[in-house]
Formats: sequence, structure tokens, C-alpha cells
Amino acid sequence: MKNTLTFLGLESSCDDTGAAVVRHTLGEISDVLANVIEGQTDLHANFGGVVPEIAARAHAERIDHCVERALAASNVALADLDGIAVTAGPGLIGGVLSGVMCAKGLSAGSGVPLVGVNHLAGHALSPGLSEPLSFPMLMLLVSGGHCQFLIVRGIDEFHRLGGTIDDAPGEAFDKVARLTGLPQPGGPAVEVAARSGNAKRFALPRPLLDRPGCDMSFSGLKTAVLRARDTVITDENTLHRQDVNDLAAGFQAAVSDVLAEKTRRAIDIYLDENPTKATLAVAGGVAANQAIRSALETVSAEKGVTFTAPAMQYCTDNAAMIAWAGLLRFREGAQDDLTLSARPRWPLDRLQASMLGSGKKGAKA
Repeated sequence: MKNTLTFLGLESSCDDTGAAVVRHTLGEISDVLANVIEGQTDLHANFGGVVPEIAARAHAERIDHCVERALAASNVALADLDGIAVTAGPGLIGGVLSGVMCAKGLSAGSGVPLVGVNHLAGHALSPGLSEPLSFPMLMLLVSGGHCQFLIVRGIDEFHRLGGTIDDAPGEAFDKVARLTGLPQPGGPAVEVAARSGNAKRFALPRPLLDRPGCDMSFSGLKTAVLRARDTVITDENTLHRQDVNDLAAGFQAAVSDVLAEKTRRAIDIYLDENPTKATLAVAGGVAANQAIRSALETVSAEKGVTFTAPAMQYCTDNAAMIAWAGLLRFREGAQDDLTLSARPRWPLDRLQASMLGSGKKGAKA
């Protein structure tokens, strides 16, 4: 195995089409040579959320162009690559399929090895883009579609301590934005509004804090925001700006409090493994929220645990984390062929039962 590997990564699991080139030399920090992302916010703006069919078509139209741009920006030819990594799930199946088929075509045409990557593993390993990974580490993966605490014991070894039993925080942010008339994506919009709001004005619940363990719930919190909104909505079915700001601030504070307390409990369980370097890593789109990140940093300091998170541009969906995760898997001998399948569901912890149930297509993440 070469000391230095260069990987192309493709990401198309939801509404961001991405291609990136990452180079890594053993013993050194990885180098992101290019990270191209084409969002779809404008395409979905009138629908209040991501429309899977529209997203899939956009991925199919854009992904090859993203690859061309990434290779050109990194000054790397296809033949110079050591591998091609692609998100093979979980995600919206049409988008995942677009990326997998593009990666298969590139691999078949060039002879460059193909590596399928679990999108969630990409997030979980993304802090390694900027600093060395230390196993075992505690990971809070918190995004638009997922929220779970994981003890990461290796590149492909994940043990779930708990997670959301219903809505993910990012999903709840989007729904609260729709309830209050804020634009999508909801996470950044709610965060901006919350800065001018009074978080104590509305008495919003902190779900499941009265129960032991690390499981979370955000669906009821979303409903509480709806009921609070209905107490201040005008006769013209609108909200005053300060009402919107206060609702946003109260909701964000509730999510932050829940994540902080559940993180304390997860850290206590994690420390029983006596890690040489105790580390709390936070990744996923919600990790970009400054109020939530600050609360988690405070908890880490209280517990004497090192806090780490990827750079902001690697918190949301991106192809650099997929290239990085694929590179790491390749170093450990992983490689796929043209039978690689797109998977709508793909849990990281393969030993425990799925928290959200299973269907004909397998366990949910």
C-alpha cells in the first residue's frame, strides 16, 4: 500500500451534489485539494422541504459536472487517482443511485478502485480531515436526518449508545422554520432569528430528560412550538417578527439543553472504556449551529474531555468526508466492484436493533 493516497469522493444522498479530491500521507493531516458542492435550495424553495424526485433529477444532471470541476481544481487526472469513493447510502434512493452509477462508470472506464461509503460514517470520521483521529472516541452525529451517540472504536466499528426515537434535530429545525414562516433550509434561518429572540418567553418542553439513558425525542417539541405559535398568531394568520424570534430562540434553547444533558450521560458511559485520549466529536449539519456547539463544548470542558468537530464547511453534506472515509477504508483493505448497490437504509451499528424500526428494504439508520 502506498504511503500517499489520492481519492475522489462523490456525495448525493439528499439535496447537495458534491465531488471532492482528498490526498493523505500516512502520519500527516489530510489535504483537501478540491471540494465542490452544488446545492438545490432554489429548486425546493416553494415546497417547504426536499422533494425526492426533483433532488434525484438534479443529482443526475449535475454530478458529472461536479466531478469535472473537482478534478480540474485539484489538478488531478482520473488516471492519477488511487480510488473513487461514493456515498452508497443511507439517503434518498434516487440521489444515492445517481452517485453510485456515476462512480461505477468512472471506475469501470478508468480501472480505478471503487469504495462504497456509508454517509453516516463519512460524518462520523469527518473530524479526521483536520486533525488525527483517536479511537475510541465518542461521536454525536446530529444532522437533518439522523441523531445518535456512537462510540467509534475504529474506521468501521460503531457502537450506538442512543439516538432520536422520532424526528432528527435538523428535521425539527426545518419544520419549526415552516411553522414560523422562515425560509428553508430551516437550521440557519432559525439560528439567525434566535439571536434576536427571548428564549425564556415560551415554556417549551425538554423531552425525555426525565428518563434515563441517551435516547432523544424532538417531535413533541415541534408540536409544542406549533401550539405556542397559535397563541400569538394574528387575525391575519401572520406572526409579528419578535414572536418569530422568540419562538426560534425558545426552540433552539430546548434542543441545546436536551443535547447537552444527553451528552453528559453519553460521556459517562464512554469514559467507562478508559480511552487514552477522551474525545467528544460532533459532526453533521446541526453541528454548525453555534449555540449548540457552544453548549457541547461547555459539557466537554465540565467532563474533562477534548472537544473536536470538523470545520464548518465539512459539517453539512459534502464529498470531502466521503473521499476521506473511502480512503481510510481502502487502507484497511476495503474495495467494492460493480455490484455495489445503492441503499436507502444502512445503520452504522450492525449488532443492535434499529431504533426506528425496519421495513422491506432493511433497518433504518
